[in-house]
Amino acid sequence: MNMRGFPCLLIAFSFVTTIARGSEWQTDYERALATAKAARKCVLLDFTGSDWCGPCIEMKKVVFSKAAFLSYAKRNLVLVEVDYPRVKTLPEKVTKQNERLLHQYGIDKSGYPTVILLNPDGKMIGHLEGYSGERPADIIAWVEKLRVKSP
Repeated sequence: MNMRGFPCLLIAFSFVTTIARGSEWQTDYERALATAKAARKCVLLDFTGSDWCGPCIEMKKVVFSKAAFLSYAKRNLVLVEVDYPRVKTLPEKVTKQNERLLHQYGIDKSGYPTVILLNPDGKMIGHLEGYSGERPADIIAWVEKLRVKSP
């Protein structure tokens, strides 16, 4: 690589890192609700089996890790990962919270991934079950449609 391209590469890396940092996935549901209410953003809950669920892993790779989605999320969403891993261990507080959320939102353990969208007041305004190859633009359009309809 020649050194003339290095500044461009450095700028691009900084941009992607900034986007990712501004739209990080949280694990604290209550904190996410408070942040969303204060910022008047919707909350996107991703019920996932992050280390064993093939469709979950694919959705994260194809949608949730892409710059287009992360940029949109930074401006419009508070992201919450509600994880049910089989290999990695979560803190006990997060595990208990996630079990409670599983029941609160009526998630079927065979139905991962399930994505729930909450309005800024924490009211459920939509949900998607499974992953069928959606792209970032598809998920963004789904969120936008629901945001516009939400009171």
